[in-house]
This record gives sequence, structure tokens and C-alpha cells, in this order.
Amino acid sequence: MTGWNASDIPDQSGRTAVVTGANSGIGYVTARELARRGARVTLACRSEERGTRALERLRSEVPSAQAEFRRLDLGDLGSVREFAASYDRDGGGSGDSEGSGGGGGGGGLDLLVNNAGVMALPYMQTADGFETQFGVNHLGHFALTGLLLPRLLRTPGARIVSVSSAFHALGNIDLRDLNSERNYRRWIAYGRSKSANLLFVHELARRLAASGSDVVAAAAHPGYAETNLQAAAPKMEGRRLAERVMWLGNRALAQSATAGALPTLYAATARGVRPDSFTGPRVLGWQGAPGKSWRAKWTLDDAAGERLWEASEGLTGVRYPAG
Repeated sequence: MTGWNASDIPDQSGRTAVVTGANSGIGYVTARELARRGARVTLACRSEERGTRALERLRSEVPSAQAEFRRLDLGDLGSVREFAASYDRDGGGSGDSEGSGGGGGGGGLDLLVNNAGVMALPYMQTADGFETQFGVNHLGHFALTGLLLPRLLRTPGARIVSVSSAFHALGNIDLRDLNSERNYRRWIAYGRSKSANLLFVHELARRLAASGSDVVAAAAHPGYAETNLQAAAPKMEGRRLAERVMWLGNRALAQSATAGALPTLYAATARGVRPDSFTGPRVLGWQGAPGKSWRAKWTLDDAAGERLWEASEGLTGVRYPAG
């Protein structure tokens, strides 16, 4: 993997991809580079204004891009279901897209990148009453993946990439208090949501293997990359000093969003990516070319993965296809 970069992405012509949170940061770079290599990409974003603006920017940077914007709010299971239903109706080809690819309503899906996320927010709840970090970072993507899985299963060589974080080490999930109702600490809740991402990938990979599917479920993290994520909570709360500190930290210590997207792009496109692998920056998990990343042992716990899966199906009402 030494030195792997965006120029090493294999040709993606004829492939279809959905990238959540693609309006900025890691998600935008991921969508742009996939489109640059020929993939037909759906930018799945909560804000119509920001998503449309990102689509215009992408097309200006990659004039040949086959891309579209679709609204998706991972904090609202109704929006997740609406997104999946609309994608099923036309196979990812709306009036906002250009070119062909992806097929009609019965077509497949080659790649789902579960990238969108929130970090260290004050206690809030999603539209469905879940703690926001757990609800958006895990449950929304759990539901989206389950609803799109039939398309992925019928596409040879399909992949599902979930973006976690090195901060998953801050906390294992608490199966007795998934919504952090008893004791909310924003950074611990963030770590737990990112551990949930990795447990989800672990259990999904196990189930796919047991069913004989060749769909690869893998995980990645960007290390410390300069994005809007770090300053979002301080800005929301009007904590200007904290916002300034985050901005200065990004400028002094973080790698670019372009570099931070490389582990995701590697997991999504490189040859030989293994199910349940975890890719991150090689230099101390902080920056550099993609490599195998350390992960906490609790993210490889079969029993916890199965219990989280069952709880997630119950909370979201999304049941995965049997077998």
C-alpha cells in the first residue's frame, strides 16, 4: 500500500456509487475522485442548498462527471426510506444527473460509502427520538444499507464502506443505554457511535460471508483531516473561542481533506480489500498514505455485533434480507 494515492484508483467506468455527506470534506473528495475515474455518483446530502452547490462545484472540477444530488437526512428514518425508494424507482438516474450508467429501476449498485456524520454535539435527538450522534452516525446508515442491500447483492464485486474514526477508542457501545440517556458525555457518545460503525461492519461482513455473497463490507477512517466537522458543534453553540481553537488546530496539525479521503477511496476501489478490514493513514493513524489501521478489540466481538444488529433492526424497523 506504500504511496497509494488518488491516481491509483482503478477505472470506475460503468460503476454506480452513493456517497453520503458528499457536500463537503471527505465525502465531497470521495465523490469527486470516483466521478473523475468514471463512476456515476449520487451525492446524498441533508441540505438541498449545500448539496446542489457541491454538485455544481464537482461538475466544474470534473466536466465529464456523471453525477446527481439527492436529498438524504440520516437523522430522519422517513427521509432514509424516501431516498431508498426513489433510488429504487429510477436506479439513481434523475433529471439532475448527466450521462448514462446505473441502469433503470431494476439495476444494481456497485458502491455505498457511509461517510456522513456528526461529532461531539450537545445532547440532541433525531426526528425519531434517538440521540443524534448514535442516530445519524450508526442507525441512519444501518437503515440505508439495509434498504439498498438488495441492489448491492445483485451487483458482482459490490462494496460497502463505512467511515469510522480513530476516536472510536474513546468508548465501547453500551447495549443497555444505546441512546446515552443515563449519562451523556459528548465525546464518549461520539466514540461509541464510531465503535458502532465498526461493529456494524464486522457483523455485516460475517453475515455476507455466511450467505456466500461476494459483497465486501469494509471500514476506513481519515485520521486528522481538515473538514467542517471539528468546528460544527462550537459554531452551533456560539462558542467562538472553541471554534477558533478548532480552526487553528486544523491549520497547524491536520492533513487536507483530499489526503484524508484516501483511506476511504482505497477501501472503496483498491484491489484485494478484505471484508471487515479497517483502513486509515499509515503514520500513527494520523496522516499519510492508506494502510491497515489499529482497532479496539471490542469492535471485533461477535456477540456484541449480533446484539447491536438486533437492537438496530428493532429501533429502525429495517430488516435485512434473509440469507
